[in-house]
This record gives sequence, C-alpha cells and structure tokens, in this order.
Amino acid sequence: MSSNPKLKDNLRAAILAEPDVVLDDKDLMQALVAANEQARGDNVIDLRGIAMQRLEARLDRLEDTHRSVIAAAYENLAGTNQIHRAILCLLEPVEFEDFLYALGNDVAEMLRVDHITLLLETTVIKEDPAVNKLGGILTVAEPGSVDRYMAGDRNGPLREVVLREIQHPCPNIYGEKASHLRSEACLKLELGEGRLPGMIVMGAVDPRHFSPQLGTDLLAFFAGVFERSMRHWLS
Repeated sequence: MSSNPKLKDNLRAAILAEPDVVLDDKDLMQALVAANEQARGDNVIDLRGIAMQRLEARLDRLEDTHRSVIAAAYENLAGTNQIHRAILCLLEPVEFEDFLYALGNDVAEMLRVDHITLLLETTVIKEDPAVNKLGGILTVAEPGSVDRYMAGDRNGPLREVVLREIQHPCPNIYGEKASHLRSEACLKLELGEGRLPGMIVMGAVDPRHFSPQLGTDLLAFFAGVFERSMRHWLS
C-alpha cells in the first residue's frame, strides 16, 4: 500500500515512531473516526462506530462518577480531621472558662464557622458577669427553649443535629454577629440525668455552609464528645 503524498515526511515519521501516542489521544482518534465516516458517505451505517460512541459516553460518565467519589472521600477525610482537631483542643483546658473560650474561638476557627454559642437551659435566668465576660460564647434560656429553637417551623420528630439556612438569626443567641449569619448548625446536648439539655449553635456567613443536604455524622460525634465533657465540668 502506498503512502499518502499529502502527509508531510516529518509528521509521518513521528507517527510511525510513536503510534501509541495517536491511539491514546482521544481528540485525535475522534477526528480520524469522523474523517473515516465522511469518506464512506451518508448511506453507510457503521454499527461498530455507534457502539463505540455509546461506550465512550458510558466511560465519560463513569470517569465523572469516579472523580466525584474521590472528591467526596477527600472532603469527608478533611472534615474528619477538623473534628478530631477540635475535640483535642477541647480536651486541653483545665479551667471551665478556658474550655468555653476554646469552643468559641479555637474550635470555631478549626471548623471554619463564624460564630459558636453554647446555650444552656436553666430555671433561674439573671444577669451573670461571668456569662457576659465570655463575649457571647455562653448564653442561658428558659426550659424548653432548645427543642423549640431546633424545631423551628418544622413539624415532626426532633433531630439531634439540624442544618439549615436562616433569614433572621436570633440576636439572643448570636449577639452582635446575628445580622451577618445566613446558615446554622444546631447540636442538641443531653447533659445527664436530672439536668436540663443544652445546645451548640454554629453560625456561618455562607448560606450554603450548613445545607440540609449535608451529612451530620461528624457533627453528631462532636456533640457526643462535647456533652460528655460538659457532664464532667457540671459535676
């Protein structure tokens, strides 16, 4: 078979030297297949070519799924590392005030949220200089406040972790930062027999930071460790 005189010698030599390069180049192979179909004319149906196109489409979808799974795995691993670092940070303080300060500052930074508040239910609500000193990290509320806040406008059984977008953040929880926050995570705390419950509220400026579609396993684990630490401090 004679060679094509239109093909330049240097290009032909390069292809003959490394034919695998042509086979591995997806765009180049598609151009060659298209040129072959055009040469045959419109009256010829290439069933093998159609099958190959469908296989290529399936392969593309599989590759997209593969990339999505890998990205989700890395994101989950990063989230797990964040939670572990936050928990270790909370285990270091030896004073309760330092414990709360770590929650509202170091932990908030590690979890990349804009504000964290610890709300505790109590039957006695009064001005407490120690609470005010913590700069909005700790607040108190009457019994039943946790369930009402976590339920919001939603009917049905209460969940232990609630993620949602917020239009009108509560100033009693977020203080001066309330007007800037657009999503929140609410983590209910069971503080032991005979004690009223509590709640951790994390607020974020990004309305998609705490989307309801996100998983809550890591936050539930964080809440479980935190409530056990709180039982220790309260005892």
